Amino acid sequence: MYDAVLIGAGHNALVCAHDLAAAGWKVLVVERRHLVGGCCVTEELWPGYRINPAAYVVSLLLPEIERDMRLADYGYDVLARNPSSFTPFEDGRYLILGPDTGLNRKEIAKFSTRDADAYPRYEEFLTRVAERLEPVLSLAPPDLLPLPKSWRKRTVGDKLRNARRGWDLYKALEQLEEELPETIELLTGSATALLDRWFESDELKGTLTTDAIIGTFQPPSSPGTAYVLLHHVMGSSGGARGVWGYVKGGMGRLSDAMAASAIDQGAEIRTNCAVESIITKDGHASGVRLEGGEEIQAQTVISGVDAHLTFERFLSSEVLPEAFLKAVKRIDYSSASMKINLAVSELPNFTCLPGNQEPGPQHRGTIHIASTPEYVERAYDDAKYGEPSAHPVIEVTIPSAVDPTLAPPGHHILSCFVQYAPYHLKTGTWDERKEEFADRCLAEIERYAPNVPDSVLHRQVVSPVDLERIFGLTGGNIFQGAMPLHQLFSMRPVPGWSDYRTPLSGLYLCGAATHPGGGVMGACGRNAAREILRDGRPGKRV
Repeated sequence: MYDAVLIGAGHNALVCAHDLAAAGWKVLVVERRHLVGGCCVTEELWPGYRINPAAYVVSLLLPEIERDMRLADYGYDVLARNPSSFTPFEDGRYLILGPDTGLNRKEIAKFSTRDADAYPRYEEFLTRVAERLEPVLSLAPPDLLPLPKSWRKRTVGDKLRNARRGWDLYKALEQLEEELPETIELLTGSATALLDRWFESDELKGTLTTDAIIGTFQPPSSPGTAYVLLHHVMGSSGGARGVWGYVKGGMGRLSDAMAASAIDQGAEIRTNCAVESIITKDGHASGVRLEGGEEIQAQTVISGVDAHLTFERFLSSEVLPEAFLKAVKRIDYSSASMKINLAVSELPNFTCLPGNQEPGPQHRGTIHIASTPEYVERAYDDAKYGEPSAHPVIEVTIPSAVDPTLAPPGHHILSCFVQYAPYHLKTGTWDERKEEFADRCLAEIERYAPNVPDSVLHRQVVSPVDLERIFGLTGGNIFQGAMPLHQLFSMRPVPGWSDYRTPLSGLYLCGAATHPGGGVMGACGRNAAREILRDGRPGKRV
């Protein structure tokens, strides 16, 4: 009998397991795959080449999690990227951005002196908003909606905690003063409208636009995409705010460090253990049944997978309220993301900035391929009709340019994140079409770096269906559920149940399906652990 069994060993579940074990709970984590980390893994797909099949950079991880789990002691090390981005253009120009304010001004001025003046103010605005709102990410969101009493019974203690958290949010927003109206637009509006107001050059707007649509099935003109821009100035992993970094040795080193820290606190982790169902008894979650029939008894069950798997696959509908199940079925998992991982014999040689014998500034950060606002909008137009983009949006990173341990000497890893590849295709299947689409993506890169296609030694194409198949991401959605406004904050995963609890006593959620959502952040796992510990053994409501 365990105090808690966790389904899935993603990074959020490992954080949750660590915190519960540190509090003296007897904890077991069961993982379907052969390795821990969920989407935050590194695999040697070809001898000598270490690949990040899914997650590939880190910034959002909470500093307090790094500190409390002593991740550095277990081998976690972040390599900062400087510069942070490179955008090539076919006319021979390019745009480099990074933490150097003087360099940013010089680079942007090549396209617009007005934008060069505005960019520091834009970054300062995003930073001020992030600093006020980041503390909200580390708390269960307040439930302030006037939901029917039949949905959930609330104690006086619940109501007081919700009121206090609502007040904390109010005070955080109050600090923004004159900037509050623009902040509301940032949190709810479109990236296109926001960027058009700040800047005039398509080259700069396009570079920033791709940040707003990564992982979504929305064009940048869609309401809610501006919020994603905020993520790119959040976090401080590896040093400066908003500078996303590579994990030395690959993203899996972070997960390995988390697992080692949790184990040292007393948690147990079992891999190659696929859950078949959640066991219930007398209206209470009492353990899990594994594929093959083994049953594991626990007083508390914590799911690190998404709401669809938790409530619609692992549980019988009879144990959950009908209204709750209807809400779960309404969750949007729309996705249009694909990963292409390449092992190459040489660095890309960009026409606009030649040189590939040694890593240069064009190789260290995120490379934005074909980034203009109109280009991104047109790429979405294809996908909304069920067709992969004729000219896809591609972000390329070359982690081996900063961390040479990932590939043999002189060789490199190219990690390509591609939009838009709709999960639901109008014709054919992804298993039939993904290699053809990957060829299309390479052809797009070739326009800027002609040597890339011939340098490819190995490639892995991870379609939206593969993301679901390999990593258990419903619909291929990398966030365990899309992140428009109606699926954020107190409405994530569904209204009335944003505090990591569920209608089934003893069952909790701790993954990205909960507030604050996707990204290698750890906040979902830590917040869940805090609420579970508040309820106490055996995990029943207070």
